[in-house]
Amino acid sequence: MTSRISRTLALTGFAAALVAFAGGFRSRAADDKAAEPAPKFTAAQVSFYEKEVLPVLTQHCLKCHGADPAKLKGEFNLATRKGVLAGGESGPAVDLKAPAGSLLLKTIHYKDDAAKMPPKGKMPDKDIAIIEKWVKDGLPVPADRLGGAEKAAHKGVVTEEAKKYWAYQPVTRPAVPAVKDAGWVKTPIDAFVLAKLEAKGLKPVAPAEKAALIRRATYDLTGLPPSPEEVDAFVADRSPDAYEKLIDRLLASPHYGEKWGRHWLDVVRFAETNGYERDGPKPFAWRYRDYVIKSFNDDKPYDQFVKEQLAGDEVPGYNPDAVIATGFYRLGIWDDEPADPLLAVFDGYDDIVSTVGQGFLGTTFNCARCHDHKADPIPAADYYKLVAFFRDIKPYSENRDVRSANSLSDITPPEQRAKYEEDLKKRMARAAEIKKLMEEIEENVIKTLPAEDQRASEGPDRPQVIERKVVPALKGAVKDGYAALKSERAELEKRTRPAGQQLALSVNNCERTPPTTHILVRGSPQAKGKEVKPGFPEVLGLPEPEIAPPKPGQKSSGRRTVLANWIASKDNPLTARVMANRVWQYHFGRGIVDSANDFGKLGSAPTHPELLDWLAQELTGGGWKLKRLHKLIMMSSVYQLSARADAGNLKADPANNLLWRFNMRRLSGEEVRDSILAVSGALNLKMGGPSTYPKIPKEVLAGQSVPGQGWPTSPPDEGNRRSVYAHVKRSLRVPILVGFDQPDPDSSCPVRYVTTVPTQSLGLLNGEFANEQAEAFAKRLQKEAPDNVAAQIARAVRLTTGRVPSADEVKADAAFIAQLKEKHKLSDAQALTRYALLCLNANEFVYLD
Repeated sequence: MTSRISRTLALTGFAAALVAFAGGFRSRAADDKAAEPAPKFTAAQVSFYEKEVLPVLTQHCLKCHGADPAKLKGEFNLATRKGVLAGGESGPAVDLKAPAGSLLLKTIHYKDDAAKMPPKGKMPDKDIAIIEKWVKDGLPVPADRLGGAEKAAHKGVVTEEAKKYWAYQPVTRPAVPAVKDAGWVKTPIDAFVLAKLEAKGLKPVAPAEKAALIRRATYDLTGLPPSPEEVDAFVADRSPDAYEKLIDRLLASPHYGEKWGRHWLDVVRFAETNGYERDGPKPFAWRYRDYVIKSFNDDKPYDQFVKEQLAGDEVPGYNPDAVIATGFYRLGIWDDEPADPLLAVFDGYDDIVSTVGQGFLGTTFNCARCHDHKADPIPAADYYKLVAFFRDIKPYSENRDVRSANSLSDITPPEQRAKYEEDLKKRMARAAEIKKLMEEIEENVIKTLPAEDQRASEGPDRPQVIERKVVPALKGAVKDGYAALKSERAELEKRTRPAGQQLALSVNNCERTPPTTHILVRGSPQAKGKEVKPGFPEVLGLPEPEIAPPKPGQKSSGRRTVLANWIASKDNPLTARVMANRVWQYHFGRGIVDSANDFGKLGSAPTHPELLDWLAQELTGGGWKLKRLHKLIMMSSVYQLSARADAGNLKADPANNLLWRFNMRRLSGEEVRDSILAVSGALNLKMGGPSTYPKIPKEVLAGQSVPGQGWPTSPPDEGNRRSVYAHVKRSLRVPILVGFDQPDPDSSCPVRYVTTVPTQSLGLLNGEFANEQAEAFAKRLQKEAPDNVAAQIARAVRLTTGRVPSADEVKADAAFIAQLKEKHKLSDAQALTRYALLCLNANEFVYLD
């Protein structure tokens, strides 16, 4: 008789055999499944996963069900599609044939009493809906999340699949596509656009009228309205090159640099104060702003522009522009009394890595500060390799001194510097001589004082002894001589800045041998990990950079020059694409890549990838000259299209992704303010120099802890300069600029999002600035067309819109003015002022096309 134990063992063995058989069957099935071709998902499905699904999983699920085997619970891995389908201890999580009954959906709906996920509480309904859609769509994921690649990516290994992403591929010159309507093509740009339109059976709309076109081009290149006389001259010019001459004239205007410099200031988070509680000033930050404007006006090659900002202080010889350019590093926020000083230092490096990565490379390296990037192939090690390039830069200041030697450089011309250094030498010698003479007089008196006072004069209390005992004891000529010496010494000490010295916000006082850089666990400087050297992103497959040790007399490590040369190389797959995309965006209101600071997977895919590469090639092949690129774009048929809609095109492409028309746009905050000043006749076109402080209403100033602090209001003429010259104080900005969407300067701004809110209309209608300028506008109209209401109306419309009003329009507006006088008892001047205010509030004034 078989014992109970042996029967149990026999059964156990049989069960084990069954399990082994089943396991073998399951392995073969898994192998067969692995051998199947990978599922294909659309770009929209993959984008939905990356932008909607992954954030939900990251927030609620991946901590316990991610790719890390050490932390995996229930043997269930939600990080890959294969893991979801395989399931865990409870079996497959999703049934693709009957997705609605999937275990995953039951658990997140809390319908399965045995398993309610997440256990801490049910997810919000909107998050559940996202997961439901994902499951019902068949679990679409990007290629690197199909199976095992995710595990490798989690450990900081960049996969071969990730390296194939379009933004990391070399820029090649694509062939210009053939199109049916070849007569519409003015430049190769048109062929790329038209090819996509024809593929969808769409046609571009008609060209814009000449009056609209000159207004569009003038604002695009200068940020100012064209005068009625300029509009008339262009409309009347029937020569075939009339439009090209217009573009050339606008590109040559000094106001071009003011407009396009402002775009760049958005990208580099330009501000003139440090933020936080005190929001102290950044001395001489205005020099960086002037450097940017001058660089655009001079059409400085973009690669040189990049190199100067990243490593201008390492350029040999006297080059003040290059030194000023490094003010780029000092524009971010700075805490003058951080709770954790070491963390604040690395926050500063993070600001630099963020701005360099997003601004020059369209890459969010900053997402990898605490962990490997969740979407892009950027391990945390890559982030710290970039930090290592910047470790020679000392913090903004070692204390609360905003005029720190770390952040100010002397850019005085050498011959002038020699003069004031000689003057400084003489002053120091004279100061030392005076000090000696005063001490002799003091000692003669101290010898007569009690022993207690004599001892006190030998220590830190000497100033008190001098003030209370010595000075009162002086008599006659000795007293007069001592007073004269003291006055002369005070005057010398007042002149701490030599006459003629020029200082610039910059990097200075750098480390020749920077400290080592470590990967910081979870971004904490208190948790140092592996040491890293300066290096380029792994995904690009580049060799380690060669950085020579600093030469004798070299003031920095030289690391940033190596980085700058790589970023500004025509072989870099990102730099030219990113800048070409920005130029396109600022002309059309939207980039070919809509997310201008993020060319990664969480950004937008390019609508016209071949066109983007063609533009990038034109940029580098044309010597990195931006004005040449502007002209190529603006001479195209697609740029000259009308903004009018077409019913069929709207139905097929409501977002105008295919560019069948020009996108109407509202003026930026600076353009609104500058245009109001221009039409009122108050605009001061003086360029450059220290920033101005336009008048700010007292109600706004009252919001400060100390009303008016840091805002010494400029005289009206200075205050009415262009908005790009207005002081940018982080805690107090010009209301009309902020109201019309001037961005927060705390981080890089890739694109200004246009809002439409009641405060904009209320500000333009009731605001102090708008009403003051409406009064000035009315005075201008009266001066240019004395006592002629019809002529005043026509002039007002022309100045604010560029077009000639119809007779009926003039008649209706005259009736409005008459009503103001008759019904509301306003004087002629008051009625005209109200009409001028109406013109400044018209949509046609603040919108183009």
